[in-house]
Amino acid sequence: MLHSPWLKAAGAAFAVVLATATATQAAPAPAPESTAATSTSAVVTLHYDDSRAGGWEAAIAAGVASWNRNVSNVRLVEAAAGTRAEIQIVATTGWPQATLGPVRPGGQVRVELGSQAVAQGYDKTRIAAHEMGHSLGLPDTKPGPCSQLMSGSAAGTSCTNAVPNATERSRVESAYAGGLASLVPADGRTLVDAP
Repeated sequence: MLHSPWLKAAGAAFAVVLATATATQAAPAPAPESTAATSTSAVVTLHYDDSRAGGWEAAIAAGVASWNRNVSNVRLVEAAAGTRAEIQIVATTGWPQATLGPVRPGGQVRVELGSQAVAQGYDKTRIAAHEMGHSLGLPDTKPGPCSQLMSGSAAGTSCTNAVPNATERSRVESAYAGGLASLVPADGRTLVDAP
C-alpha cells in the first residue's frame, strides 16, 4: 500500500497533538485566590432598639431605609425585643444628639431624638437619618448645604433631605470596609445637634 507510510506518520502526528491537547486540558487549574481577597467586603449588621423612641418610629424606619439603600457593607436591622442592640434610640425633650461611632457589633452607642428640634420645624426623618449617621462614624459638617445629610440643623428647617451624599456614603463604606476586623472602637463623644 502506497499510503500506508503516510497514514502511519499522520496517525503518529495526530496522536502527539491529541496527547498535548489532552494534557493541556487536564492540567490542574491554578489555585483560587483566597475567599477574602475575591469576595466583596463582608456586610456588618448593626441592630438598633427604638422601643423607647415613641412617636419617632416612622422617621426611624425611613432613616434606616435611607442608609440601607445607600451603603452596601453595613446593614441596620431592628433588634428583636429583649435582645441587645448596638444603637439605643430614645425620644427626649431636648435637642437631638448621638454618640459618635463607628459602632462595632457588640459595642453600643446612644441616639437621642429630641423633640425641641421638631418643635422648631426640623424634619423628623432627616433628624433620625442624621443621628444614625453619627452612629456610623460621621461627624457634623456645619455649616453645610441641605445636600449634606450631616450638615444637620445648619441647612435650615426647610431642608428635608434624609439621604447621605456621595462623600458621606464613601466615608461610611470606608469605616466598615473589610468587615469586623478593620473597625476601630466608637469615638465615644456625644454630638449635640443644636443650631
